[in-house]
Amino acid sequence: MHFNFSTGDVLWTLTFAAALVLLVVLLGRDRARVFPWFTTSVVLIALRMLVARLLFPRLPQLTVAEIYLPMADISAIVSLLVVVEIARRAFAGAGRRVWMAATVLLLAVGGAVLALWGVWPSFKTLFAASLISALRVMQLFAEKADLLSNVLIILVGLLVVLFGRNFKAGWHSHTQQLAIGLSMASIAQLTIRGVVEHIGNAIHSQADYTRAIGLRSSLNTANGIFYLVVLLWWIVCMWIDEPGTEKQGTGISE
Repeated sequence: MHFNFSTGDVLWTLTFAAALVLLVVLLGRDRARVFPWFTTSVVLIALRMLVARLLFPRLPQLTVAEIYLPMADISAIVSLLVVVEIARRAFAGAGRRVWMAATVLLLAVGGAVLALWGVWPSFKTLFAASLISALRVMQLFAEKADLLSNVLIILVGLLVVLFGRNFKAGWHSHTQQLAIGLSMASIAQLTIRGVVEHIGNAIHSQADYTRAIGLRSSLNTANGIFYLVVLLWWIVCMWIDEPGTEKQGTGISE
């Protein structure tokens, strides 16, 4: 029997398996109770991967959009809630003024990135009375919310690394480990997104288009490999207890 697996097939299988193992670790080690929104985001990642794999090749494009875009919107909202969850756990001891100042600063930076990065369609295009327009609104929301969550988690991750040890996100804490992984994944995603957009703007011929498609495929593969590494790192980190955690029933510290 001959099996013909592409690089994409292998990468999808490993990533999906890693997401499932991470869920098992989060639930089995009682991390889901501490990080419920992060756990929800992992569930949505696995679900979207499964839907894309099983349904997309078998359904019309419009039907695919009707199924996938609501899931993308929900995932984008959950990603923003993950940012809030990480920030609240990392800086639980911070004063109200510090929280307000940091929130305003982060939202200002995120808002600036949203305004300057990407094209905003016209009002008429978005709000025309048609199914296509509704799908475009959903797609725009998913893209912009995802961009905002990526920018915010990078900033929160930086703050956690710099100041987390003064609060509740010291070295080797689960909060810091999640923040670092999320930040690295977001940096990789935004970098590749920026490169792809730059390449798209430089297309002037069929040869340029062919090269751009090949380069985009390679970049997406690299991004997938990087995210797989992040998943594996989370699996290890979430399995190991935080420093100072006592084993139940023994009183022995890790």
